[in-house]
Formats: sequence, structure tokens, C-alpha cells
Amino acid sequence: MIDRLEALAHISASAVRTRSETIPLAEAVGRTLSAPILAKLTQPASNMSAMDGYAVRDADFVQGKTLKLVGEAPAGHPYKGSLGENECVRIFTGSVVPDGADRIVMQENVSREGDAVTLTEPKSPSLHIRRAGIDFSKGDELIAVGTRLTPRHLSIIAAANHGSVDVYRRPKVAVLSNGDELRLPGSVLSEGQIIASNGYSLCALINAWGGEAIDLGAAPDDRAEIARRIESAGEVDLYVPIGGASVGDHDHMKPVFQLLGFEEVFSKIAIKPGKPTWLFKKGDTRVLGLPGNPASALVCAHIFLKPLVQTMIGAELSEGWMNVVLAEDIPANGQRETFMRGHLAYDDDGRQIVVPAGNQDSSLLSPFIHADVLIHRPSADPAISSGDKVSCLRLD
Repeated sequence: MIDRLEALAHISASAVRTRSETIPLAEAVGRTLSAPILAKLTQPASNMSAMDGYAVRDADFVQGKTLKLVGEAPAGHPYKGSLGENECVRIFTGSVVPDGADRIVMQENVSREGDAVTLTEPKSPSLHIRRAGIDFSKGDELIAVGTRLTPRHLSIIAAANHGSVDVYRRPKVAVLSNGDELRLPGSVLSEGQIIASNGYSLCALINAWGGEAIDLGAAPDDRAEIARRIESAGEVDLYVPIGGASVGDHDHMKPVFQLLGFEEVFSKIAIKPGKPTWLFKKGDTRVLGLPGNPASALVCAHIFLKPLVQTMIGAELSEGWMNVVLAEDIPANGQRETFMRGHLAYDDDGRQIVVPAGNQDSSLLSPFIHADVLIHRPSADPAISSGDKVSCLRLD
């Protein structure tokens, strides 16, 4: 049995990066860049007006002076000439500043009669010109490799003149539950039967973390059927079997994967909940086995499955650790490193606090209704008092 950090080191070392692919920009949210975004142009390409008004030479700006209007520069239609002495050009926000002009006078600061434009206000400290390249210049690296793209990234990628992006392929992750007692939601249950609930959360988490989840359902305690389900998934980067990994007569997951040629990397972790978490490998395919108890499966998914998926897609690891004030006393911990479910709140003084769930039993899902963090307890950690700080891992 190994500790959590050893397990994470094995997971990181064994993770196989997925290949790169090119996709349309409109489909890029949630994907991870496999190549940096370099600007293909300078933005803006020319000096641009920041106001509706008149382009003038700064040397001609004298309050009360009248200038001759010689043309107009709507956005997208630059003025072709060069501004001469005592001349001005009508201009609009986003228009190219004409050659010879070095100041924009706002339209409310002039009076106009035909082609005669009189400067009615004193000089402003602002020139109201957006300089070429003020946003970015051609060749600038705008977004680094490994960035998980969000909606806010798309505008700058488009503005940099990219219609497509290079990203890591989503790893295909096959989730398989196991147990004769498992039935689908909506079933009429007989005595001893339970609903197979783990797969729904895990598939949703895998998709949210950047993978492509494949739900293989719940296989009965039959090795041939388990093998059939595994092989039915086709080309898979990662299998996530749930349950069936202990040493009982009806625990078949590990033996089936071994018969299919997978080799053990580790088989147990000194952690609570989640001791029966395991890792196998075969070629470029990995198997991360999670415990069957619902809480254990979800806790271990956040601790071990998330970094594995993130490493496979080349993403920066978003661990989400934080130190928070404990809202109530908790007793000393045992010999296994422990993760307790808890939720963040604020006390009367506005301090952020963490409140442990009342029942930490690994079979219970109801604490996850409010839980948004896992409270970390090192091995043999002494009792902790309300007001002390504890390390927490965000659930997402």
C-alpha cells in the first residue's frame, strides 16, 4: 500500500498525452491548447480614433480657431489624403486616423457651419487616439500551450485572425460499474438491490475536466460479461472501473483486466475514504479503479482521476487547495490520511469558514448536496479546534 503522493507520482508518470488535432474556433471552449496562439496581425493595425469627432493637427489646435473640413473617414473607409495645415477630417470611433493628424477633437467640442469647423474648447490632455499595436502586435504569444480555453479566450483568438486552433484530443474515458445488486435509475428494486448512481456523476466530471466519457453501464458479477463490456468500448485511453476491486469471491474487476493483458502499477492507497483505488496499464491505455462506495468514488475521482485526465490533455493542473478557518472542533485522525467532506460559509465577522459534514460515512451521497470542499487530515493528525486553519481541496 502506497501513500497519496506516491500514487499521484505514479499517475503523473504513467499518463499518456493525447495527440494534437485542429478544430474550428467555435468548438474550442473547454479544450486545451497543444500549440500557442500567436498573433497573425497587429491590433489595431493603424492608429484609430477613440471618439466621434474631427481629426486635426495638434499644431493647429487653438481655442476659437476655425479649420477647413476636407473630408470624412467612416470606419472601414480611411481618408486617402494627408491632412494639411488648418485642415480637419470628420472621423468616427474605430476609424483610421488620417496621415498628418495627431489629435481627435470630440464632436461636442466644436461648432460647425458647412465646411468650417471652429474649436470651441481648450485642449484636452487626451489625444483620443488608440495607437497601432496597443492591444497586441504580429508574432506576440497571446495564449500559452496547456491553457484550457474559456469563452473569454475566443474573442482574442479570433481577433488575432485564427479561425481554428490546435488542441489535445479529448481522451476517451470508459466508466464501468460492477455488481449483481446494481440497477438503473427508475427501476423497481427487489430486496438487496440498489441504484447504480456513481457513473452519472463520474461521467459528468470527466466531461467537465476535458475528457470524453463513455458509460459502459453496470456489469453483473460475471467475468465474461465484464470483459465483453470492456472490449465493447473500442479504442479507449482510460478505463475507470467502479467497485469489484477487493479480495472477495465476487470482486472481478482486477482479474478481468489482468486476463486482458493489463499490468499492475499499484493496488491500494493509504487514504480514507478510497483505500481500494488502483492503477493498471497496457501499452498507452490506463485503468484507474475507484472504490464502489459512492462517497469514496467521488472523493478519489477529485484527488486522482482529475489530475490524470488533466495530464493526458496537457492542461495545467488545477489542484484548488486553500487554507480555511475551521468552524467546529474535529477529533484526532487515525493512521490513514483522510479527506472529510465540508462546505464553505462565512461567520458573523465575515471570515470564510469550513463546516465539516455531520456524517462522513463512505456510503453516503447526501453530504455532497452541500459539500464544496474536502478537508484534508494528515495521518495521525491531532485534534483540531474551531478557529484553527485547515487545508481544503475544492470540489468542482
